[in-house]
Amino acid sequence: MRERTIASHFVRAAVQGARRQGLDVTALLRDAGIAPAVLDEPRARIDPDQFSRLIQRLWEALDDEYMGFGAMPSKRGTFAMMCNAIIHCRTLEKALGRGTLFYNLFPSAPRIHLQREGELARLTLDDQHLRDPDHFLVESLLLIWHRLASWLIGQRIRLEQATFTYPAPEHQAEYDLLFPCPRRFAADATSLLLPARYLDMPLLQDERTLKHFLKDSPADLLARPDGGDSLTSQIRRLLGRDCRNWPDLEQVAAQLHISPQTLRRHLREEGANFQDLKDQLRRDLAIYYLGRDELSIQDIADQLGFSEPSAFHRAFKKWTGLTPGAYRNGERQ
Repeated sequence: MRERTIASHFVRAAVQGARRQGLDVTALLRDAGIAPAVLDEPRARIDPDQFSRLIQRLWEALDDEYMGFGAMPSKRGTFAMMCNAIIHCRTLEKALGRGTLFYNLFPSAPRIHLQREGELARLTLDDQHLRDPDHFLVESLLLIWHRLASWLIGQRIRLEQATFTYPAPEHQAEYDLLFPCPRRFAADATSLLLPARYLDMPLLQDERTLKHFLKDSPADLLARPDGGDSLTSQIRRLLGRDCRNWPDLEQVAAQLHISPQTLRRHLREEGANFQDLKDQLRRDLAIYYLGRDELSIQDIADQLGFSEPSAFHRAFKKWTGLTPGAYRNGERQ
């Protein structure tokens, strides 16, 4: 899943708070290893490590874990202190409850509320006082709380629903990797709905594992896409990294113990098809490899199954709006 790439929309959204405060956004991007041209190309994408570095640079430059989107800054170290306050709780419900109380001590912080609803539980975020036109901080906070909770109990928490107070954005297809569950926009509240049984589970983490966790979090939590248990994510896992020896649709169907016709139908229901999935995985692997020094562009073209580098150049330009060379050289300027 580390090779899942992140759309340029989220790069543009992430830097708006810094831009509003007069910071040099181009320098921040280059410091994070991101080509500034990514901002101007709607099709461009970056890999999760680049995005994680950008978030960390924004926190450092602004001394604000809200990245300039809150009514008031949240000083660096606030999230870590909250985690230290909850790590000794016996159950997830106690930990999340204490975490919401911690943030509610700050009058200008977004209000977070956890409530049981029968066999379900809802984590609600009040976003009405944020300076967050792209809803970047709102979605970041939902992701962080979901993934922190999953880490605390040592298993991925399956979401039943995600709701948002704002209309569906143009990039809503990206939400499959952020909130892999049914989603409802223009709702009364921004919230996550999950089975309440998770709240009764004990915490499997301690101060020792928390120290390691906090080295890269919550930036790493934001940067890690989550395809959940969707059919498209299962197929990506079955395809793997070796594009030269990918199984065909019939072979994938056999591994999933369904017929090829059923596989095609289920993919249509998820708004996908097999060829598009292969192209997207090839694109994401290309971005992943271009962000590292081990392989030349010619080696990457071969690794991805292209007969010649020129075919790779054309495909990458079609996918991202940038040539492989411009993408790689831009990162290193």
